[in-house]
Amino acid sequence: MARVLIAGGAGFIGSHLCQSFLERGHEVLCVDNFSTGNRENVAPFSSHPSFTFVEQNVTQFIHVDGRLDMVLHFASPASPVDYMELPIPTLKVGSLGTHNALGLAKDKKALFLLASTSEVYGDPLVKPQKEDYWGNVNPIGPRGVYDEAKRFAEAMTMAYHRYHGLNTRIVRIFNTFGPRMRINDGRVVPNFITQALSRKGLTVYGKGTQTRSFLYIDDLVRGLHRLLEVEHHLPVNLGNPHEMTVLEFAKKILELTGSSSPIVYEPLPQDDPQVRQPDITKAQELLGWRPLVPMDEGLRRTIDYFREKLGTQAK
Repeated sequence: MARVLIAGGAGFIGSHLCQSFLERGHEVLCVDNFSTGNRENVAPFSSHPSFTFVEQNVTQFIHVDGRLDMVLHFASPASPVDYMELPIPTLKVGSLGTHNALGLAKDKKALFLLASTSEVYGDPLVKPQKEDYWGNVNPIGPRGVYDEAKRFAEAMTMAYHRYHGLNTRIVRIFNTFGPRMRINDGRVVPNFITQALSRKGLTVYGKGTQTRSFLYIDDLVRGLHRLLEVEHHLPVNLGNPHEMTVLEFAKKILELTGSSSPIVYEPLPQDDPQVRQPDITKAQELLGWRPLVPMDEGLRRTIDYFREKLGTQAK
């Protein structure tokens, strides 16, 4: 049995990781301050004998009694709505929070995993994006607080690996969706599903020609477990290489929900990436990993979750 600390464990991805580690028979310490996490996400585990929850901001010193085998740093606002409302906390969790999590892993001689993001590539000038691409980021633009926080976190993680010999992993996560996403998350999947189920217009920015790729949460979690099992310290992309335009995705949501909502066009936000497509060659060769859940199946599960949540809110 491993003892695993998951920072940001009450968030969308973090809560799925808590669940998967518990199901595999491990002990989980979940740390979250609920700035963007949700108590409901971890409520099903609250009575589990191997689950402990600590309400804390990881930008403060993290103290843990006893051994730790892994420290997984998933704490951070992750949607533009969140990090534009919380710009300084976003920078702090990427810098101070990463420093604290790395320090804890060093003290406990634990394996450290950093949850980075495809946003380190910015508005990329190449596609698909390989791990050796340095990116095209506006450091002082409105999205810079998140992009640069994650880029700094990657640099600090590599510094701890090179200087202290810490056993580290870095994953660059591309658009991931599934149950437990927040209804008001602000990203394209919850936006479109909520708007379609509420019979409101689906908001498409610009002409909708910008591209995205969408990975179901179960595939991401499976890839994360495989990454933890290999000895590789440089970043690894995890995402779905199947690319589609935002407009195509909006029409897909209308089809799967049976909604008659119109598509409403709004001006394109500053620095909104025009392409987003991962090169997953490294994940395929290193981890033997590729997405397995068909998009329509994953979207149906997610739509069912949102339909239930919206119905509960209506009551």
